[in-house]
Amino acid sequence: MNQYAYNYKQNYLTNSTLRVFISDDSKVVRERIANILSEIKGVDVVGEAQNVDDSIKYINQCNPDAVILDIRMPGGSGIDVLKEIKRKENSPLVMVLTNYSFPQYRRICLESGADFFFDKSNEYYKIVDVLKDLIAFTDTEIH
Repeated sequence: MNQYAYNYKQNYLTNSTLRVFISDDSKVVRERIANILSEIKGVDVVGEAQNVDDSIKYINQCNPDAVILDIRMPGGSGIDVLKEIKRKENSPLVMVLTNYSFPQYRRICLESGADFFFDKSNEYYKIVDVLKDLIAFTDTEIH
C-alpha cells in the first residue's frame, strides 16, 4: 500500500466511500473527470464548480474527502481555493490538475498545501491511481 494513502486514510477518511469534488473552469474537463471517476467503485463525485467563489462555497458545504482542482479559473486562481480550503483542520486531499504544469506553479501549489500536482496533458491517470490506492486501503481496513 502506498504510504501516502495509508497516512491519509489514518488521518482523514472515515468511511468506505471516497467523496470527491471537481473544480475546473471547463465543463468538458469536469464531465470527463466525473465519467472516469464514475467507473471507480467506492468513489462518489459530490459536487462540481467552475469558478473560485463557487469552489470555495461548495467545497465547504460538501466537505469532500478529495478535491481535484485546476489552477486557472474565473474569479481568481485555483491557488486561492487551495489556500482557503487548506486552512481547515482535516482539510481534503487536494490534487491539482492543470495545463500549466510549470515548476513555479508546482512549487507554489505544493507549498500551499496541495497533496499532488498533475499535468492535464499526460497525467490524468495518476488521479485514478491515487483514488484507487485510497479506496483499496479503506476496503482492507473495513474488512
